[in-house]
Amino acid sequence: MSDAATPKVRKTPARRRKPAAKKTTESAAPAAAPPTQPAEENAAPVALIRVPLSVRWRDLDAFNHVNNSKYLSYLEEARLRWMLGVPGQGLDDHVAPVVAAAHLNYRRPIEWPAEVDVELFVERLGNTSVSIGHRIVDAKDDTVLYCDGNVVMVWIDRGTGRAAELPVAVREACS
Repeated sequence: MSDAATPKVRKTPARRRKPAAKKTTESAAPAAAPPTQPAEENAAPVALIRVPLSVRWRDLDAFNHVNNSKYLSYLEEARLRWMLGVPGQGLDDHVAPVVAAAHLNYRRPIEWPAEVDVELFVERLGNTSVSIGHRIVDAKDDTVLYCDGNVVMVWIDRGTGRAAELPVAVREACS
């Protein structure tokens, strides 16, 4: 076998351990108290909508529970129903919302047949975006949590593709 056929293996240097900190007999200074939160951050989140949905047979995967990608579809349906209640639906010829990030915590599988409720609420309201928290719960028992997390929606200028100021109607619907 020639050298050209031998794969080159790049060795990475071993990491060195940092020396342990020396023990002292002096007591450490007490930790500083965490900064206090502004009153608005401690307030209950603004409820946007609670949407009842039926789990469909086609939502199931080979393991006979709702496929993880369908959770995003449920959230999308709830957001669209909420947006229908916002005057102008938060879009016009100049601005439109896009999903910038989605975070889902899958808490337990949803099995068929099932009725679920998708709850949306405002987590954070910014200048160009809103973080919409969500929970997918059992329709008959909202202590049964299937999923939670958030989706960040950013309003963009349709011409430039850059972030744009939140429309007044969206800001009012979120307050």
